[in-house]
Amino acid sequence: MNVLCVFLVVGAAMSVSGQTLAGPKHDRKVVCYVASWAVYRPDPGRFTLEDLEPALCTHLIYSFAGLNETTNTIKSLDPWQDLETDYGKAGYKRLVNMKQKYPHLKVTLAIGGWNEGSPRYSNMASKPETRAAFIKSVVLMLNNYKFDGLDLDWEYPTKREGKPYDRENFVLLVKELSEAFEPYGYILTAALGAGKTTMETAYDLTKLSRYLDLIHMMCYDYHGTWDGVLGANAPLKGVNDNDTLSVEWTVDYLLSHGVSPYKMVLGLPMYGRTFILLDPATRVLEYGKTPVGSTGFKGPYTGEAGFMGYNEICVETMNKSSPWVYHWHEQSSTPYLRDGEKVISYDNGRSIAIKVKYAIDKGLGGVMVWSIDTDDFKGNCNETDAYIDFVERHKRMANDPVVMKAVKNLNIPDVSLVGSKGPAYVLQDSQLTLRLPTPKYTNYALMQTINDAVSLAVEEKRILDEVKRLEGDNEVKNDDDKGGSSSVKGSLMCLVLTVMVMFNFW
Repeated sequence: MNVLCVFLVVGAAMSVSGQTLAGPKHDRKVVCYVASWAVYRPDPGRFTLEDLEPALCTHLIYSFAGLNETTNTIKSLDPWQDLETDYGKAGYKRLVNMKQKYPHLKVTLAIGGWNEGSPRYSNMASKPETRAAFIKSVVLMLNNYKFDGLDLDWEYPTKREGKPYDRENFVLLVKELSEAFEPYGYILTAALGAGKTTMETAYDLTKLSRYLDLIHMMCYDYHGTWDGVLGANAPLKGVNDNDTLSVEWTVDYLLSHGVSPYKMVLGLPMYGRTFILLDPATRVLEYGKTPVGSTGFKGPYTGEAGFMGYNEICVETMNKSSPWVYHWHEQSSTPYLRDGEKVISYDNGRSIAIKVKYAIDKGLGGVMVWSIDTDDFKGNCNETDAYIDFVERHKRMANDPVVMKAVKNLNIPDVSLVGSKGPAYVLQDSQLTLRLPTPKYTNYALMQTINDAVSLAVEEKRILDEVKRLEGDNEVKNDDDKGGSSSVKGSLMCLVLTVMVMFNFW
């Protein structure tokens, strides 16, 4: 018995030690960019790969590799951080190795980024032989480091000293990469700019949608100090009907230009934009109108003028002695903070949840974040009211008889039959109940909101789609009833007229 007990204990220990962990429970993509340079930030903003929580993502993208202009080959931008040679930190290997414990993950390598510019990519893509050299080097890199694919982040074809022919050459590059990747099963994705002029001039969207596995839309940086006026970093809606700088306008543009919705991944920012008002005495702030200076202020960790990570912003909101005042901008569905002449326009749990719901309603393939290292990964803050809009919609749904019929048709489970974890729409005392999520982790507030909002939005859409179906069936039935009644009346009238004619009553 004692020997058997030992074997059982050892077996159980081996099972636990070899346990693999799962990712998000929904079926949408959650793509997480990881900025490798975040390791150089000062504490507590310093982010290492050990701070990463892979269960919150379906895809991890190591950012960034670069391009050797002389050989037109892919290269590490930080060999000491990325590689193992010369006692390097082996960032590539460490990120890829996370798949051993989290087998659901796809781990890819991004090339490009803002600092890499456009001309070198323009030159590489301009000739068949330079594209071939690049593609050969990429395949070799992916093979060597066991990545699952490549993410192209050329910012941007035809722009920033690019060439007019970049648009066509970018398609050729993507097509040839896709063909080279096929034998290996590698993923090919690209991050695309969301501005109207960029989309019009840089991308043949229909063809890119054909060859890319996923399109990561960078739906942020719509506004900043470069405008000269206050604006939202990632507004859901523009300030008026003619405003093209919004998430809604971008998504509608892509869908109308041949991008498959299931390939589109909506970019969500884990940072905000900072402004300094030209007139500190301004009482009412207006997006698109209130003048601001040409330079914003810096955050304590990221150190970039005009930019603050969510982890920097939320610390300000948690400080009870802080002079920051919270505001909500209804039109753009974004929050902002003000302290005299200083303003931070950013995204919090509520605005993120709203955009997640929008992505699900539009049938998009999922969402991505730039970047996970500026979420509150240390757990210093506390998100509140992230699901307030879900709650308000549920109140309107709960007593609707058509909704309840839809719930019955869909066999929504009773709360007693559902596990205690996870957000859900359930039945309680024969009423539709919204069960809000309980945070699984003490950190990563925005990432948790994203995944929980996806789950809730999928369930809500399922219910409302059934409501539409029922209402549609009812309209058809009513039309049939009306048509049948009219037909009967018509037949009776015809019979009366016939009788009148037969008996000379006409």
